Amino acid sequence: MLARRLLFGLVCVAGLTALLGGLLYGTANGPADPPGYDPARFHNAEFREVVQRVNQEFEERWQEAGVSPAPRASDLAIMRRISLGLTGTVPSLEEIRLYEEARPEHAEQWWLSRLFPDRRYADYVAERLARAYVGTENGPVLLYRRRRFVLWLSDQLHENIPYDQLVRQLISDTGVWTDKPAVNFLTATCTEDNGSQPDPVRLASRTTRAFLGVRLDCMQCHDDNLEGRWEQSDFHELAAFFAPASSSLKGIRDKSQAEYEYQYLYADEEVVVSPEPPFNAELLEPGGAPREQLARWVTNDQNKPFARTMVNRAWALLFGKPLVAPIDSIPLEGPYPPGLETLADDFVAHDYDLRRLFRVIAATDAFQRDSQADFEITLDHEDAWAVFPLTRLRPEQVAGGLLQAASLATIDADSHIIKKLIRFGQESEFVKRYGDMGEDEFDDRGGTAPQRLLMLNGKLVKERTEPNPVLNASSRIARLAPSDEKAVDTAYLAVLSRSPAAEEKEYFVNTLRGAKGNQRARRMEDLYWTLINSTEFSWNH
Repeated sequence: MLARRLLFGLVCVAGLTALLGGLLYGTANGPADPPGYDPARFHNAEFREVVQRVNQEFEERWQEAGVSPAPRASDLAIMRRISLGLTGTVPSLEEIRLYEEARPEHAEQWWLSRLFPDRRYADYVAERLARAYVGTENGPVLLYRRRRFVLWLSDQLHENIPYDQLVRQLISDTGVWTDKPAVNFLTATCTEDNGSQPDPVRLASRTTRAFLGVRLDCMQCHDDNLEGRWEQSDFHELAAFFAPASSSLKGIRDKSQAEYEYQYLYADEEVVVSPEPPFNAELLEPGGAPREQLARWVTNDQNKPFARTMVNRAWALLFGKPLVAPIDSIPLEGPYPPGLETLADDFVAHDYDLRRLFRVIAATDAFQRDSQADFEITLDHEDAWAVFPLTRLRPEQVAGGLLQAASLATIDADSHIIKKLIRFGQESEFVKRYGDMGEDEFDDRGGTAPQRLLMLNGKLVKERTEPNPVLNASSRIARLAPSDEKAVDTAYLAVLSRSPAAEEKEYFVNTLRGAKGNQRARRMEDLYWTLINSTEFSWNH
C-alpha cells in the first residue's frame, strides 16, 4: 500500500512538472476555443452596428476636442484589462499560453467567452454589485445574511439572468432571508433603532443610487436648494413604497394597511405620504403591492435612468472609472457623454443581457485604445477617452493579481480546495491591511505610504516571491526554465501579461547568467519582487 501511494505521488509530481514545463516552453493543454465563442457573432451586422455607432460618437468627440486617439493596445493588454475588471485578477500564464495557441480573430471576445462560464467572473462582479446594493457591513446577524446575498447574486450572473428581472426580485421579493436571498436587500437596513424592521428611508436611498443613478438622499431633510429640481416630497414619496414591508419570523411580508408618515421641514405635524415615483410618473402601473409597482416602474423599458446606470457601472468595471462620475449621479436630461445613450438603448433592446453589454463595450475603440502613445498625452485626451485611462488598482485587484502571478496554473473554481482556501485567507488579510475602499470603490483616490510599504515589505509579497518550489512561480521558473531568456520571458508574462522589452530582457538575463540552484532561485525572487512592485503592476492600463 505504501509503495502504491509513493508511486501515485511520483506520477502526480511528474504530471505537474510536465504541465508546468509545457507552460514555460510556450505550450498548454486545453480547448483552443471556449464554448460560446463564434467569430461570426461578432461580424453580425447588428452587433457591429452598435459598436460602430459608439465608435462614431467617440470619434466626433475626439475631433471636437482636437485630440488624436492612441493606437490600439496589444491583445494581452486588453485581456489583462478584462480580467482585472471582471475577475479581479490578471490572466494566468496557463491562460496566456492557451491564447497564444488559439490566436483568435477577436481576442477580447474569445477571452470573454472563456471568463463568462467561470465562477471567478460571477463571484467577483456579484461582490461589486453587492457593495452598491447592500454596502459592505455584515448588518443584523439574525435578519441579514450578506454572504448568502452575494452567493445568490453570483448565481444570477452565472446563469445570465436578465438584469431587469434580477432587480425586480430585489425590490419586491418576500420570504425568509435565508431561503429567499434577494430579501436581504431589505433586511440589510434593519436596525434596533427602527425596531428591526426594513428602513424605507435607507431603501429609497439605495434604490435611487444603485438602480437609477440619482442622488435623492440629500432631499430627505430639505428641498434641492441648488438646481431647484427636487423637493423633499420626492424622496419621501419614493420611500413610501417600502412602508408596507415588514419583518417577522415568517420573513419579509407586506402589510396591506401600512402607511408612511413624515413631518416635512417647516411643517407643524406629520402627514400621511402616498407612494409616488420622483419622475416619469406616467410609467407607474397599478396593480399589486406597492413594492411590486415600484419594481415594475424602476425596470420599465421607458425608464432610461435604469439602463443608463447599469451601463455606467459596467463601463466602470471594465475601465476602472465610470463614464459619468460620480457613478451614482447621472443627469436625468443630460448632456450625456459619447456611448452612454447608445449602449443603454442596446442594453434594453437585448433584454438587459449583461454579458452582451460587456461584449459591446470591450469591442469599442475606446476600450481598445492604448494607455500610451508616441505623442504627449494630456488631460484632454483622458477626458475624451482618446486613450485608455490609467487607474490605480483597487486592493482586491492588487491581491488577486499578486496571488495569480505567483502561480503558473490558473487559480479558479476547479483548483484544489486547499489552494482556494489559502488564496481566500491571504487575499482577505491583504485587503484588510491595504485598506478596503468600501462602497465608493470607484472614487478616485491616491495611494498611501502604508500601502506602498505593504507592497515593499509586506508578508504576502514576501511569501509569494521567496524560494518555494511547491507554492511559488518564481521558484518553478528558476528550476524548470530551459534558459535565462525563457525565464525572464515567463516572469514578465505571468506578472505583467506582456513580454519584456529588449533592454529589460537584456538586463535581467545578465542578472541571471551563471546562477545555479539556490542562487538562481534567489535572483528569480528578486526579479519577481521587482516586477510586482513596479508601478505598471499596480495600475490598470
